[in-house]
Amino acid sequence: MAYSAEPSSSISFTSSSHISNGSISYNNISSSSGSETGSSLEIISLSKLSCNLEQLLIDSSCDYSDADIVVEGISVGVHRCILAARSRFFHDLFKKDKGSEGKPKYCMSDLLPYGNVGYEAFLIFLSYLYTGKLKPSPPEVSTCVDNACIHDACRPTINFAVELMYASAVFQVPELVSLFQRRLLNFVCKALVEDVIPILLVAFHCQSSQLLTQCVHRVARSDLDSISLEKELPHEVAENVKLLRINSQADDENGMVAVDALREKRIKRIHKALDSDDVELVKLLLTESDITLNDAYALHYAAAYCDPKVVSEVLGLGLADVNLRNAWGYTVLHIAAMRKEPSIIVSLLTKGASASDMTMDGQSAVSICRRLTRPKDYNAKTEQGQEANKDRICIDVLEREMRRNPMAGDASISSPMMADDLHMRLPVPRKQSGICTTFLPY
Repeated sequence: MAYSAEPSSSISFTSSSHISNGSISYNNISSSSGSETGSSLEIISLSKLSCNLEQLLIDSSCDYSDADIVVEGISVGVHRCILAARSRFFHDLFKKDKGSEGKPKYCMSDLLPYGNVGYEAFLIFLSYLYTGKLKPSPPEVSTCVDNACIHDACRPTINFAVELMYASAVFQVPELVSLFQRRLLNFVCKALVEDVIPILLVAFHCQSSQLLTQCVHRVARSDLDSISLEKELPHEVAENVKLLRINSQADDENGMVAVDALREKRIKRIHKALDSDDVELVKLLLTESDITLNDAYALHYAAAYCDPKVVSEVLGLGLADVNLRNAWGYTVLHIAAMRKEPSIIVSLLTKGASASDMTMDGQSAVSICRRLTRPKDYNAKTEQGQEANKDRICIDVLEREMRRNPMAGDASISSPMMADDLHMRLPVPRKQSGICTTFLPY
C-alpha cells in the first residue's frame, strides 16, 4: 500500500497519555511576555478541544454519531466529518456513499483487504483520530496470562501492535504508521522467531520495506524450517529467506545434497498425505521407503496443521514417539499448545504425552499456552449453546495434568474416567486451515 507523503492533520502535542476528564490547570501560564502567554493559551485551547472531542466517544449522552462501524459484532458510532478530515481512506469512503439515505453501517472485515483489527485496537485508533493522543494499550488484550512474563514481546503484545499497524496503514494515518513501525522493529530482535511471523506479514501487506527487511533477515538467521516458511509466509518472501540462507551457507558435497533431496521429497509426500487427511496413504508411503513417522516428524506436523481427527488416527497407528523432540527441543505437546486446540492436547495426553517436559528455554506446554492467551480470552464467559472457551480449556487441562503427574516422563493418563472427563469438556472439533502455528524445525 502506498502512503501519502502529505502530513495528516494530527494535533502536534501527541502523547502516550490519555485524557481522563476535561479539567485543565491554568497555574502554569506564564505572564512574563505576551508570546509565552499566547503559546500557553494555544496549548490549553488545543487540549480543551481534544478533551471535548473525546467526549463524543466516551459520553453516551453525546451520541451524535452519523455512521456505525461494526467490529467483532459490536457497533461503534462514528462521526463522518471527523474521520473524513483525519483519514484519506474514510474521506474517500464517505464521499462515495454521500448520497445514501439513513445512517450507514460498515463492517470492519469488509473495510480491511488483509489482516485483522479487533474491537479494542479500533477504539485506540479511533480515539487518536478524535483527540490526537494515543491511549495506553488495554492489558486485557495486549498482555498474556503467564504471571512470569514481563509482556515486552509475548504474542498478545505483538499482535495488538500488529492490529494497530494494520489500522494505521489501511486507514492511511501516516504518523501512526511510522510510530507502530518503530514499535514493531523493537520486537523483531527480542521476540521468539515464531512470533516474528505476524510482524513480517503486516510489514509485507503494508509495504513497510525497512520492517520487512529486518524480519526477513531475522527469519533467515533462525532455524525455522522450510515447512513453516512455505505454510506461513507469502511465496516471494519465503523464497527470499531461502535465498539468503543459501548465500550464507558453504556448498555441500554433491552426494550429500542428493541424499538430502531424496529424503526431503519422501518426507514431503507424507506431509501432503496428512494434508489430504489420508492416513491410509501415509501407511503406504511408510512401507515404500525407510522413512518413519519419527523421521518425518509426522506427529509434530499433524499437531500443527491437520484436522484433530487426523492427529488421532496417526496416534492410533502406534508408530510414532509421542514425546519425540525436534531440533529445537519441542515435543508434539509443545506444538499442540502453540495451536491451542484442546482436542489434540487431550489426545496426546491420553496417549502418554508428558506435560512436564520443558523446552530448551525452560517452557512447559502450559506456559507456552499461557503466553499465547490474552486475559480477555481466558476470562471470557460462554453462554449455553456457544462454542466452549478453548483458551481456558487448554490451560486448565494442562495444569490439571501437571498437578496429577508433575514428574511424569512417559506415563499416560491411566484413568479412563479422567480421559472421558476431559473429552466431555471439549467443543466438537472442526476442520481448520491456514492456522498460524509455526511448525518448528527438524
